[in-house]
Parts: sequence; C-alpha cells; structure tokens
Amino acid sequence: METPTARWRRLLPRTPGRWAAAVAALAVLVGCGTWTAVADDGPPAVQREDRMLRPGGVPIDTSYFTAGGSGKRPAVLIGHGFGGSKNDVRAQAEKLAADGYAVLTWSARGFGKSGGAISLNDPDGEVKDVSGLIDWLAKRPEVQLDKKGDPRVGLTGASYGGAVSLFAAGHDQRVDAIAPVITYWNLADALFPDGVFKKLWAGIFITTGGGCEKFEKRLCEMYERVAVSGKPDAAATKLLTERSPSAVADRIKVPSLLLQGQSDSLFPLGQADAMQKAISANGAPVSVDWISGGHDGGDNETPRVEGRVGAWFDRYLKEETGTDTGPAFRVTRTGGIDSTDGAALKRGASSDTYPGLRSGGREIPLGEGTKTFRNPAGSAPPAISAVPGVGGGLSQLSSLGVGLSLDFPGQFGRFESAPLATSVHVTGTPTARVTVKAAEGRDAVLFGKVYDVSPDGRQQVLPSQLVAPYRITPDQQGKPIELALPAVDHEFDAGHRMRLVFSATDLGYASPAEPATYTVTADGPLTVPTAPAVKTAAAALPWWTWGLPAAALVIAAALLITARRRTATPAPDPALTDVPLQITGLSKKYAKSVDRYAVRELSFRVEKGQVLGLLGPNGAGKTTTLRMLMGLITPDEGEIRVFGQAIRPGAPVLSRVGAFVEGAGFLPHLSGRANLDLYWQATGRPAEDAYIDEALEIAGLGDALARAVRTYSQGMRQRLAIAQAMLGMPDLLILDEPTNGLDPPQIREMRDVMIRYAAGGRTVIVSSHLLSEVEQSCTHLVVMDRGRLVQAGPVAEITGSGDMILVTTAEEVSEPLAEKVASLPGIGSAVRLDDGRGLLVRLDGATTSRLVADLVRLDVPVTGVGPHRRLEDAFLTLISGGAA
Repeated sequence: METPTARWRRLLPRTPGRWAAAVAALAVLVGCGTWTAVADDGPPAVQREDRMLRPGGVPIDTSYFTAGGSGKRPAVLIGHGFGGSKNDVRAQAEKLAADGYAVLTWSARGFGKSGGAISLNDPDGEVKDVSGLIDWLAKRPEVQLDKKGDPRVGLTGASYGGAVSLFAAGHDQRVDAIAPVITYWNLADALFPDGVFKKLWAGIFITTGGGCEKFEKRLCEMYERVAVSGKPDAAATKLLTERSPSAVADRIKVPSLLLQGQSDSLFPLGQADAMQKAISANGAPVSVDWISGGHDGGDNETPRVEGRVGAWFDRYLKEETGTDTGPAFRVTRTGGIDSTDGAALKRGASSDTYPGLRSGGREIPLGEGTKTFRNPAGSAPPAISAVPGVGGGLSQLSSLGVGLSLDFPGQFGRFESAPLATSVHVTGTPTARVTVKAAEGRDAVLFGKVYDVSPDGRQQVLPSQLVAPYRITPDQQGKPIELALPAVDHEFDAGHRMRLVFSATDLGYASPAEPATYTVTADGPLTVPTAPAVKTAAAALPWWTWGLPAAALVIAAALLITARRRTATPAPDPALTDVPLQITGLSKKYAKSVDRYAVRELSFRVEKGQVLGLLGPNGAGKTTTLRMLMGLITPDEGEIRVFGQAIRPGAPVLSRVGAFVEGAGFLPHLSGRANLDLYWQATGRPAEDAYIDEALEIAGLGDALARAVRTYSQGMRQRLAIAQAMLGMPDLLILDEPTNGLDPPQIREMRDVMIRYAAGGRTVIVSSHLLSEVEQSCTHLVVMDRGRLVQAGPVAEITGSGDMILVTTAEEVSEPLAEKVASLPGIGSAVRLDDGRGLLVRLDGATTSRLVADLVRLDVPVTGVGPHRRLEDAFLTLISGGAA
C-alpha cells in the first residue's frame, strides 16, 4: 500500500525554471563574464537554512535542507568524516532532501565553525549534541513524528560520522534506522589491535584534527603517553573503549546498513563483523556491504553507496515495503582492466545471509618447520605494507595483481603451500595455528600476512596491503595459539601458492625498540574461509550479442532520418546522471569557414571529485570548448552532456554549473560585496543558497569588499570574479585562467581552493598556461592542439616515466642526505626539490621497492613515492614543441 509520504512525493508539483529571466538580468549585470546558471533541473528546488545551534551547550554549525511542499516527511542526520565539516556532505544532503526527506547536517565539535574541543564522540559531548539536534527536528512542522518529541529519523555518515550514527542509535531510542559507512565499532581495537600501537594512523588522527591542542585534554595526554612509550596502557584502552559504539552494543536495536571498506588498514572488515554480530543479536535487520575503497583510498563507490543508503531509509523511514534494500551481504570484487578506458573492472557478489568471516573453511597445508628471525634494534628498517596517504593506490594495485609490499631479510619467517590445484576465493579471515617464542623472555610483537605468490615465485601480492598485528605475552609463548590473519576478499588462481609470513616489524605500527629474537613454528595448515554461499554476479554479455542487433537498429534509423537536423533537446541519459561532463565528437568551425576548425572531433569524460586541467597552446580550441560547454555558442557537430542532460543555450542543467570565463564584468561604482549581492539577486534564487560567506572567505579581499570595484587591482578583480563563480557552490565549476593577475601567495591559495572544492565531491575544470600550477592542483588532464584531443588521463599517467621517481618527505631533506641517496647502488642521481621536502631520483638499475627500502634504512621521512616527469616536458612532447 502506498504510504502518505510516498503519495506526497508522487503528487509533488514541479517548480518551473527561471532561466530566461535570470540570464536577462545577468546579461545586464555581468555581460558574458562570471556567472552561475540557476534554472530548476526537474526535481523540486532544495532550500537550505544555516544556523548555529547549542544542543549540548556548545555552538554547533548546522545546515537544514528541505524541498517541495508542506507535507510531513522523515528526517535524516548526516555526519561528516574526521577532519571535515558539514560542507563535505552537502551533495548527499541535497539528494536526500530532493527525495522527500528533511535533512540536517552539522560540523562536529572542534571542526568547521563549531565550537568545543574534539572528544571523539564522547556520550556527554558529540553524542549529546546529536540528541539535541533530534530535539530540534522534533519541533520542525514539516518533520514526521512517531509521537510528540519523537521524529521519524535516520542517521548516516562516513568514518567519524558513521560512528556517531551507531552511538546515537544506542543512546537515543528515537533513532529509527542507521547506515554507517567505513567506521569503527571499537576504537581501542582499531588503534591498539591486540595491544599493538597503530602509530601512523594515530598520528594522522591527531594531525587531521588540527593538533593535540584541539582535543579534549585527557585524549591529548593519552596520545602523547602512548606515542612516547610505543605501547598502549590499560587507561588508554579503557578511554577509547568508552568512546566506542561497542560500549552500547546491547542498546542498538534499529535496522542497520553497514558499509565497510576493503582498502582500509584503519578500520578493517572485522569492525563491521563485530557490529553485525551485536546488532543482529538484538533482533534488528542488518545488511553488510564490503565496498571497494576505504580509508586507504580507492573507489568508495559513492553513487552506489548513496543509492543503497537512500533505499534503506525509504524502506525503514518511509515504510515503503516494496523497496529493494539489497542482499544481507554484498562484496565488490575487482579483477582485470577494462581495455576501453583502463578502469578496474568491478562486479558484485552477494548472499541472502551474512557469512561472517570464517564460513566454508578450507585447509591449505603449509611447509613445516621452525623459523627464527629478529626484531632489529630500534625496529628499523620496518617492513612495508599499507602506507596511510599512499596506501590507497597500493591496495588498488594489489587487487590487480601488482605486489608492492616489502619484508627485510632476517626480520621475517615464512611458510608456503604447494601450488594450488584449483583457484581458491578467500572471503573472510584466514587463521593459522602456531607456536611462538621470544628468546629474551619479552613480549613478541609480530605482523601476520598471507601473500598470493605467482607460479614462478617472482611476484608476491599482499591482498589490500593488509597485515594483522599480534602481541604475544610470555605466558602465551611456547604453546600452540590460533592467530587470525587480515579479513580480505581475494581470489588465488590455480598454480599460485599461499605464503604465510610473520614479520617482526611494520611501518604502520610501533614495534619494541629493544632487539629480540623470535621463533615461530607452524602447528597445522592455513585455514581459509571460502564463503560458498556468496555468489558473484554474472559477467556482462559479449559485446557482439547485443552490438550487432544494435548496429542494425542504428543503420535502420539512419535510413529513416533525412538530412534534417534535430532541433529538440535530446532526452536525458540515465547512465550519465552522476557524470559531471561527457563530450562526444564535438566540432566547431570558424565563422565563414568551410574547412577550418576551432574544435574538431573532441571527446572526453570528467568524473566527480576530479580537478581537470584543460591544456593546449594558443589557438588549441580550449576557450571555444568552454564556451560551448556553457551553452554560449552552439557546436556544429557532437554532443555535450552535463549530469546526463544535453547542453543547449538555456538548458536547465546549467543551474549546476558555475563559471569564470573571459574576464569578469562588474558594475564599477558598486562595492565588491554589493556586486556579489546584486548578482545573486539577479539569479532569483533564495539568499540563503548563495553561500556568500564561504565565497568571501575564498576571495580574501578583507576591507576591500566595501570599496568600489573601480578601485580594485587586476588581481583583486580576479579574486572577486572567482568568488562570484562559486556562489551557490555549483557541482561543476569552470575556471578559465583563474590565476591571471594573482601574486604567488594568491596563486597558491587558488590551488588549495580548487583542491578543497573538488574534495567535497564536486568537479573543477581549469584552463591555464601555468603548467607548474596545473601539475600541483589537477588530478587529470585533457591536452588539446589545433582543436583536437592529443591525450587525456590522470596527471601521473601523462607525466610519469619509468626511471624518474618523485619522493616527497615530511621534513626537509639535507644536502648530505641527498648525496647519500645519490650514492646508493642502482641510483643515477638524487636532487633535492626546491622546497627541500623531497627528492627527484633517477633509477639506474634499482627498483622502486629497493629505493623505498633504502630510504627507510636511511631514516628518510617518506610520505609519498611515485613516477615523475615534469608536466612541461610531457606537454611539449605531446604538442611537438608548440608554444604554450
């Protein structure tokens, strides 16, 4: 039966767009300069209210999103990740609001514009704030109530926001459904697994939070105490356990969708397993979804994840019983490369029941014997597995059969299976039974991992770059114990071997500083879970099974169509709804020219979160392309689609595009602030949707905002124009030469602005001649020459070369240290970067893995390693020496 809310959504009137009026006013105000289109794109317009609330006595910055008429609707609270703010989840909030929810986002204590100190989801702090926000929602007239003071409400959020969703469900019985994403169940287990300090991630937590002084005092003291000792104490474990959802495990009794990352050395899959067991034991519906990405990077599958979260809330908040919420268990599997675009191939596998981490155990015999190895003094150099900040790329490569982990001779013991007779798909936690001894009578700190070894033994792959730490106390030593290896989803092909390794060190963890000798004996086979009930979705049909009939239809249609060109706007393409931009076969001839093209047969695609650099020499067709993209001129051939909508002059989807092209047009006698206000009024959109404070913060004009624009320098006008383009925070931002007239500090700020803007899930396209800035700020490039596409792809792919390696460091590298690196075997040269925080290393026989090992041995504070070639060199090569 259709619920009242569903009926309200179905009957909701569509608000007509105001494109024509807005453009007319805009033309008077700014000509063809900076603008943001404002037409309605179909769904009801989303309204946003910003306000500072004090739900727990501390000022909390909030945004409230609604859309459509006056009907009652459920509410959703969306929390943000650690180090972020409410702005990070705005896009998801707008989508849910347009889908018929009242959505409230907020910046947690210590983040964004909210006050207070970070207390890691203290029940008397951040969790109490959430209950206060639910109180506020209960008073809103448009929010559906289950009873007085009790709104129909769900919570979602990633990482830090996911944990507070779980916490709120345990502390506030008014919560009706939750959907936490890549989060923790027990923070002590996550940062002190088996009593081993996860030092790199803990340090990143503190740094991301703004430094120790931003945290509650006893949290700061706890971190500093553990960081110095290298070992968590009972008080630290107790404190973090109290700040964990597991502390209220018996009180979380609401439908829960648990989405956890496979590429996640911070909160691994075992955290979601513990959630599932506890919540399902309380009798609540639970579904578990292992996504491809995680805190180590990779593809977080945002469109699919947000779609599943929306369906979950439709079912349990709107009570739409016909909604498909998905299987009880789903895992994204990756393998191989799509030959058409180079993307990793992904397929889902699912089961009607959650298999847990040890379903379908299969025994894999290992070589017998005892292995002896040492923990070196100072625990250096350490073995390398996941590297926070770099590890995302590593974990993704491991899923494609590329091994990048490193163990040092004498610091590990290994046990290896015979070649596998058939392939084995491991889904869950392998286990091994071993006997461990530490010769000095101390704790033994070990790191276990299972490698996938190629038939020739030359290549070993560490699935998702994950290791499991163990602290084995003297009373546990000398007798068989069962050790759990990292939970993964990985297929070992027939002919490959499984290699069980125990290492004395790992870069991400604190090992004892004292030297020690360990012996490990394998007391049985390696048991791997195969989860037989989990079935992979069928592969797509070969292209020819549908391609030939489709081609016949295309030919038939072509015969029926005359030379008459279509004048109607093409229908939206549902497959491109979440794609910011796709250009196909775009061509534009010069005026009055038969065969001279400004742009010819141009095709490329831009994804969410990218900062795309549009490069080319003068006359390459960049500006013409941008003008066609904005609907200012019409292409002769081809198609431009923005979020699946075809671009035409006045197209409604242009409401999601902001642009700064061909200079700014301002009224010179008005102040900078008045120009921005007048511009926004001309769009006809509500004042609260302007995000004008954020735009002014970006502009950084200070007191000059009150002065007439005629007194501005070129650089000041440029900054004001860019702020104007960002009004309304459009999903796609286009900037043509945004750094013209800016001094070096302003250029650096603009670079940071673009990166931050895209990090929130939006997309930036920037055309610039400053190749060094493009190289530092852009993630992807499109290179044009003489109107044609020369090359498109990630910056690293276009600039990368096999023998030149860029090493970035946390601290400045001294010249003597650079000379030591240059003198290493197999190294051709090592040159310090201009700011001293890194090296440009030319390999001459050495491998990247060996270079990393040598850098660790020399105590170089490495933060990143990758192939490097200057963009200028690559650019000039691509355009055959043309002027940039």
